[in-house]
Amino acid sequence: MFIDQVKVYTKGGDGGNGMVAFRREKYVPKGGPAGGDGGHGADVIFEVDEGLRTLMDFRYQRHFKAPRGEHGMSKNQHGRNAEDMVVKVPPGTVVKDDDTGETIADLVQHGQRAVITKGGRGGRGNSRFATPANPAPELSEKGEPGQERYIVMELKLLADVGLVGFPSVGKSTLLSVVSAAKPKIASYHFTTIVPNLGMVETGDGRSFVMADLPGLIEGAHEGVGLGHQFLRHIERTRVIVHVIDMSGMEGRDPYEDYLTINEELKQYNLRLTERPQVIVANKMDMPDSEENLKIFKEKLQEDYPVFPISAVTRQGLSELLYAVADKVETTEEFPIHEEEETGIHRVLYKHEEEEKEFEITRDPDGTFVVGGAKIERLFKMTDFSREDSARRFARQLRSYGVDDALRERGAKNGDTIRLIKYEFEFVD
Repeated sequence: MFIDQVKVYTKGGDGGNGMVAFRREKYVPKGGPAGGDGGHGADVIFEVDEGLRTLMDFRYQRHFKAPRGEHGMSKNQHGRNAEDMVVKVPPGTVVKDDDTGETIADLVQHGQRAVITKGGRGGRGNSRFATPANPAPELSEKGEPGQERYIVMELKLLADVGLVGFPSVGKSTLLSVVSAAKPKIASYHFTTIVPNLGMVETGDGRSFVMADLPGLIEGAHEGVGLGHQFLRHIERTRVIVHVIDMSGMEGRDPYEDYLTINEELKQYNLRLTERPQVIVANKMDMPDSEENLKIFKEKLQEDYPVFPISAVTRQGLSELLYAVADKVETTEEFPIHEEEETGIHRVLYKHEEEEKEFEITRDPDGTFVVGGAKIERLFKMTDFSREDSARRFARQLRSYGVDDALRERGAKNGDTIRLIKYEFEFVD
């Protein structure tokens, strides 16, 4: 089964907890602090493996949770950092954040790596909190939670040439006679329901990869038919080979077919119109094809080469393959994402609202709810089993202005404050 889009959950490893420990040394209060820091959590890293062809593996495993760092130990010993989780993906994989739609990575070359979710840093042990005023603190941090997110993985085939056209115009037949690929061929629409790849070799020893994509129909860019699922695979191709049924056997006008498919490509991605295009007039062995081809050329306004062929009788295939190979050689790859390659480093300044450190809402029962990524991260890294840590957390909230903000919202002595799933009593 060919899987080319999947949604998965990834989470970086949490950091290890810092430790509260003391050494017994003469003339040092309580022996002096000796708690080590926790180790860093592991990152989730995607790495390209050219041996993979689909995202099939991700259909069965959709959760990737990296291991956490080792906890700190006594005698100021640091916990071990966790080993990164490396996940193999096929070349051509684009990784996007499911919530924001932001592209995280575009993985195309064998061995290429990208960090998808970062692990948390290790918590600090009590040695880190020693000061002249408090030389023996009973204070440590828990490990920082690892980053977590849902991502969408899309596979865009790495083909030099993409065959496009209406269903049953002969794309699969053409691929089967010019390469060793064995696509399914039958006399009904949408015989091809997954992309097929074939290596094509010309008579003079040149070669290129050709992709036979499922047939497009009007409205494909909006999800009609199978086109919307597979239009993404055309994005990486250098040359588009537009196959047209010149016999008109199905009652369609060849030139109207040509206009319809080009409009679908344009609507899906305007940059597809920049690709060089080769028009293949297929089924020239049929009775009305010659007359239809003559009319087609009269109507054609673009300066695209037209090659009359018959994939069944193999008529005109050599000239077509030589022309396509020439186009592939003279056309550079189209990057999916624009990159500056001029050597000039430019900085783009964007106006973005400063992320709020916290926000306060109120539930119907009168409870004040404090939220925000920074506050929640601080809460998760606090060890509430130790009084010093709880006091430090209260001081940090006060420094962020949470106490004042609660008073402004009307909080009074004894009111309930909720943070994540935990409740506190407001003391003024």
